[in-house]
Amino acid sequence: MAESHGGAKGTGAHTEADGGHHGGGFPPFESSTFASQLVSLAIAFVALYLIVSRFALPRVGGAIEARQNKIEGDLAEAQKLKDQSEAALKAYEGELASARARAQAIGNESREKANARAEAERKALEEQLSAKLAEAEKTIASTRATAMSNVRGIAADAAGTIVQQLTGVVPDAASVNAAVDATLKG
Repeated sequence: MAESHGGAKGTGAHTEADGGHHGGGFPPFESSTFASQLVSLAIAFVALYLIVSRFALPRVGGAIEARQNKIEGDLAEAQKLKDQSEAALKAYEGELASARARAQAIGNESREKANARAEAERKALEEQLSAKLAEAEKTIASTRATAMSNVRGIAADAAGTIVQQLTGVVPDAASVNAAVDATLKG
């Protein structure tokens, strides 16, 4: 009996080590509990599906939709600002072109006025110089006439003195004046 008892002891020890189960396999794969495990799995899946679909998905969907709306709003705002900046740039370029054209016109007008003023001053200066030249020519002619009359007198006196010195005779003033006049003309 000791042998059979020992055998029973060995079997009893084996049963206690397995946790009191009589089958020899992995508990989820035991065919006796397989149907109840499938039902438990189906219930857990349905509960998880309901929790996720009723609570988690609407929140995630709402967050995604809110982000999408924010992104679309930001893009629309960015496009609006871009359009405004392009319009402002076009207006600035138009104003700049207009200012350049006005500056060019003002420069041309100023240049024309300065040229006209310079031309008027040049003409006035030419007229003044012409008047001074005419006056100077008159003065020169008058001075020349005076000088020539003085030269004639000096030449007549010099000729009379030279003739007197050379010949010892005092020449006639009329003949000396006629000789001087003939020499000065020719």
